[in-house]
Amino acid sequence: MRNIILIGPMGAGKTTIGRILANRLGWQFHDSDREIEKRTGASIPLIFDIEGEAGFRDREHDMLADLTAGQGMVLATGGGAVLREDNRKLLRENGLVVYLFTSVERQFERTQHDTQRPLLQNGDRRATLQRLMDERDPLYRETAHVVLETGGQTPRAMADRILAASRQNGLETDDNPRG
Repeated sequence: MRNIILIGPMGAGKTTIGRILANRLGWQFHDSDREIEKRTGASIPLIFDIEGEAGFRDREHDMLADLTAGQGMVLATGGGAVLREDNRKLLRENGLVVYLFTSVERQFERTQHDTQRPLLQNGDRRATLQRLMDERDPLYRETAHVVLETGGQTPRAMADRILAASRQNGLETDDNPRG
């Protein structure tokens, strides 16, 4: 395995931590949602509006398959990437999967002003985040090789923890990652 794949709920810091981690390793960084937007020329909310969640999930699966075929990459996935069994298998087989667990309260704080997350645009955001966590947490845990709590730690400290976990799990990384 020569990829690190970050999974977890929206607001867990996957993109921020992933960029730092990729920089330290000298690896490529990809955010699966941003890659879908680049490939389609459409925003995630627009894809949800036109194709619905099922259409988006099909696009997400295709993107994950394309991205995980490579090596030497840090991949930040969308929060719902684990909903499909074929995605969970694909992720586990193609990298060290790290679940960035964060509390619903922290997710709420980080996403309360975000207008780009389709699942949070209707109703009570906190209740939606709780429902999503109840549904997805077991899937994140099933998929992950490593579970790390993000609570209160800086993105740089989390990147350090992931690097340590990657070494403990036998991931081939450069012995001299960038600081």
